[in-house]
Parts: sequence; structure tokens; C-alpha cells
Amino acid sequence: MHPDVAKLVEAGRVSAPVGEKLSKIAPGSYRIHKGFGGGVVTEWDLFNGKVTIDFEKEKGKVMGLKLALEKTEAVEENDVRAQKVSQLGELKELAEKDPVELVARTIETRGANMTMDQLDAELCGSVVEESGYKKWWEKTKKALRESKRVSVPTKRTDPLVLRDESTGPGEALVDDLDQARSPKARVKALEAIQREAPLVAATEGLLARAFEIVNDAALKLMKLAPAQSLELIALRDEIAQETKQDGAIAVDAPKLAEVLQVADGNLSEDLSHVAAARLKRILEAFPPAFGDDWVGKVLSVFGKISSRGVSEIAKLLGEKDETKALNDHIKVALSRHALGPDSLAWICRERKKLAEDVFDGSVGSVILTVLEQDSLDDGPRRSGRLGNLLLDDKELIADILDGMELNDVRNFARKLLASPAFPDLDRKSLMARVIKKVPETQEMVSGENQAKGDDTLLVSYESL
Repeated sequence: MHPDVAKLVEAGRVSAPVGEKLSKIAPGSYRIHKGFGGGVVTEWDLFNGKVTIDFEKEKGKVMGLKLALEKTEAVEENDVRAQKVSQLGELKELAEKDPVELVARTIETRGANMTMDQLDAELCGSVVEESGYKKWWEKTKKALRESKRVSVPTKRTDPLVLRDESTGPGEALVDDLDQARSPKARVKALEAIQREAPLVAATEGLLARAFEIVNDAALKLMKLAPAQSLELIALRDEIAQETKQDGAIAVDAPKLAEVLQVADGNLSEDLSHVAAARLKRILEAFPPAFGDDWVGKVLSVFGKISSRGVSEIAKLLGEKDETKALNDHIKVALSRHALGPDSLAWICRERKKLAEDVFDGSVGSVILTVLEQDSLDDGPRRSGRLGNLLLDDKELIADILDGMELNDVRNFARKLLASPAFPDLDRKSLMARVIKKVPETQEMVSGENQAKGDDTLLVSYESL
């Protein structure tokens, strides 16, 4: 109890419990106000019942003792909110040299967890300049994740959690996986475990715990979001293979084949959302998932999957001696103009290798159709890579036209000249390649220019 208050208690002017409360607002003590922030008590007048506090946002604030006790909260000297008043310079230096320590201290003041909005309120504009706060936080967030000292959520609404100092880095990674709420966040957390797989595997039972979390999440997502379920299981299997701990996967854990069977009706859409790095393993699960029907199932997604997926499908079919089935499928799809931009790009890139048997002049016509349709559709462009390939590959036009009848070449050139998919300069560049390969098409450009010239209206000065 403060000596000044003790005298009042001895004189019977205040009770001992009240005296204890008053002692917490003695000069030199620290208080927190919701509106004014942290503050230090500079003086008090017990006789008149007043106290003066230098708050972070208002210096020399005079308050009644009773009001001050009701509206402010006592904090310890080492609390960051108190240090913002007494040691602001040191905190600013800490923000530059050791931001992880600063954030950890700040979170500790809130009972080991706080939201990002709460952290912003404590540091932005006071400890860290507001103009540079966003950049500082992005850098600090990366350092926090690397340090494993604080669990950093992907959503701003989820809390930052200060980990126990006894928590090892491997356990911290698994904790992050457990605390992840969205499917994408779980995938990211599992990818982090994969990067440190030997570290996690070194702790007995830790990898099995991670796999249990994955299995539970994959089962819940199997019908709602098969793509994320597939990705989690594929990642789990990769980690088990890399660490040679297949036994850490429970016997009744969900398998890729099981998820593929559930997603059967919408495979192309689901696989289009899977990261390219996991596609190979997922595609290899088609034979056990669909038995004798697996070739047809995998071909059904060929024209609608990413470029990496198209390549993996071709490799898989080649390894299984099913290249003829792939070629037959491509020929039929080309005749129906039913291939997507990524599969067309793959055919062009592999025209002298895996796709040699299916690459011909019809590919060019389909490319122009796809590019034109995409340019007219609303929404994001899906054929950007295909258009860039047509422009960047200097030999592609020549290879498309190779062996084509002159009439077919003219049809291709006519379609190219009329296509809205290209800016005028790019269209002329592509047409120049056509003319270089087939000089007879020069007249098409000359004729077009002549036609434009014929449309010019000539009048005399007197008629104006």
C-alpha cells in the first residue's frame, strides 16, 4: 500500500480494500484507457480526489479518482502499452531490429493471443509509422512464421497465438496445421510441414498426428471440395514417401482413388483447381479408382485441365501403352473444336515429339477459333498462354501450314485477318509469317489494302 494511502487508512478515512485500489493509481503507476491509450500517473491530489495522467493520446489529463479507477485499468511496467508511454524510443528500435520480439511482447499483454486488428491498433502509428506499417507487417509476418514463435493465421479474423517456449519447431508446424481453418490454409500448412519433413518426422508420433489432422479434413472435404481433399491426400502421401514413414498413415485413412470416385461427375473442374505439383500423383490414382474405365475417365479431362495436367496425362498414357487412345481422342476433339487452350498449347509444344501424329493444319484453325471465342467471352482470358505461344514461337505458323492445300491456307489466312483476338500489329506479324511460308497469300493483303483504297471518296474544292 502506498504510504500516502496508508495514512488515510490509519486515520479511518478510507477502508483497507479501498486503500489497496487507490495504491494502484499512485504516481508512477501505469493505466490503460480505451480512448486515450496507455498512460502514466504523474501526480495525485488525495484530498480533492483528483489524479493527473499523461496518456499516450492526451497529456496532463486530470480525472477524478473514482472516475479514473472506473475508466482505466492498471498495467505492469513491462506491458507494451505502458512502454509506449515510458519507452517509446526503445520500442521503435525494437520494431526495426527484432520485430518478432516486439509482436511477441504485444501479444503477451493480451493473454497470449490477439487479432491482427488489435495488433494494428497497438503498433500502427505509434511504434511503427503508419505510412510504412503495411510493408513492415508483411516482412514481420514472414519472420514470425519462420521463427515459429507465433502462430500466424491466414485470416485476419483469426487470432495470432503466442506459442509456449517449450514448443519445438516441428510441433509448431503441426499446431499450425491443426489451427488452419480454410482448406487452402490447411494445404499451405501441410506444404510447410513437407519443407521441414525430416524435422517433423524426428519427433516420434508427430507425423502421425499431422496425418490424422489431414485425414479428418480430407474426409470432411471429400464431397464439399474434392479438389482440396485430393490435394491434402496427395501431399500426405508425398510426405510419407519422402520420410519413409508410410506406417504413419492410418489403415483406414482416405485414399486418392476413393476421392476420385466421389468426384467422378465433375473431375475436370475439380482437377483444374489442384496445384500442378500434385497432379501426377493424383492422375496415377485413376487406374485403381476406375479399373478398366480409367483411360476414358482420364481422357475426359484432357481438354479441360491445365497445361501441366495435359502433359502428365500424356506421359501416363504413354507409360501404360495407351498412346493410341490419346491420339484418337485428340483427333476427334480437333474435328469437333472441343479442345481447350492448354491442351492445344501442349500439342503445339510437342508437335515434333509426343504430339507428332496428331499435329496438322486443323490445329491452326482450332487455335484461332478458341482465341476468338475467348476474346469475345466475358470474364478473365483463359487463352493468354496459347496466344503468346502463337506469337512467340516463330516456327509454329510455318509448321501449321506445312503440307496444307493452298485453298486451306487461304482459309486460315482469311480467318486470321478477320480475327478480333489480336491487336492489329500482332495480326500483321502473324500474317507476314503466313506470306513467308506461302507467298501466294500476299495477294490477300494487297487486295485488302486495294479495297480500302477504293473506298476513298474524292471531291473537288468547289463542291465543298
